[in-house]
Amino acid sequence: METDADEVVLDAPEHFRVYKSGRIDRFHGTVLVAPGVDDASGVSSKDVVLDAGTGLSARLFLPNCQQQQQPSSCKKLPILVYFHGGGFILGSAKSATYHSYLNSLVAAAGVIAVSVEYRLAPEHRLPAAYDDCWAALQWAASAQDAWVSEHGDAASVFVAGDSAGGNIVHNVLMRASSSADDGAPRVEGAVLLHPFFGGRTAVVGETQRAVTITGKVWGFACPDAADGADDPRINPSAPGAPGLERLGCERVLVCAAEKDWLAPRARAYYNDVAASAWRGSAAWLETEGEEHVFFLHKPECDRAKALMDRVVAFIAGA
Repeated sequence: METDADEVVLDAPEHFRVYKSGRIDRFHGTVLVAPGVDDASGVSSKDVVLDAGTGLSARLFLPNCQQQQQPSSCKKLPILVYFHGGGFILGSAKSATYHSYLNSLVAAAGVIAVSVEYRLAPEHRLPAAYDDCWAALQWAASAQDAWVSEHGDAASVFVAGDSAGGNIVHNVLMRASSSADDGAPRVEGAVLLHPFFGGRTAVVGETQRAVTITGKVWGFACPDAADGADDPRINPSAPGAPGLERLGCERVLVCAAEKDWLAPRARAYYNDVAASAWRGSAAWLETEGEEHVFFLHKPECDRAKALMDRVVAFIAGA
């Protein structure tokens, strides 16, 4: 017999379904793969527990060239800390989608990557994911793992993420700035891929449907937010939000897709960063004719390859 608790309050076909009771059915991103050596790229991966108390873990990726040399003769690699997407509700560093993407990115960019397996809502409402990703960044920069200490360059740390992961990138950067006097890691650059931002009032080019969807997802992931969708963590330009000049990195690349319903928010974010008193450099890339996170679903298409090339060039300093 169906009860009020069985009422569906948020339904994203093919992705997830949320019930009034707080129960969630996840349909997307649940196919997990084991770490190992990728036949196509030669990239090696392994899983590491970062905090046994919270269950925080990460999947580490190491490019093939580093496996064929002695540590003393290896060039130190940039360290990339990656935050997956999924609306704070879905996704896993161990999913087939993200495992494949990180293999490709690590091989192309020549970095050692730490893909964070952060806690998900509703079982762990925000700020759990923010706290996990901040802890993972600190862990990576402190080079506690042998792969990171032998092959990683702690002076060249990058953060990147897609969708909700792009939102996490912003929030980690703001925390890095506010924690600078407490030994926060120095972040050289950040890549926000189709970031998940929202707000109560539509920005230029944003539909009311987009406002409604982001508000619902945010309200489910962070029900304690006093300002709702104008909480500064989801709307960095909300009244009273900390100034974007506080971003704790030197360079930022913001990427969007033309047909993505989140693109207007990403564009507004980039414009606000560029117009702020932040002393870093901001770059913008919009892919024509594509949808949200298309590069994860169509990695072999020309536009996905072009986006990969731009991210690789950004990490290299171009």
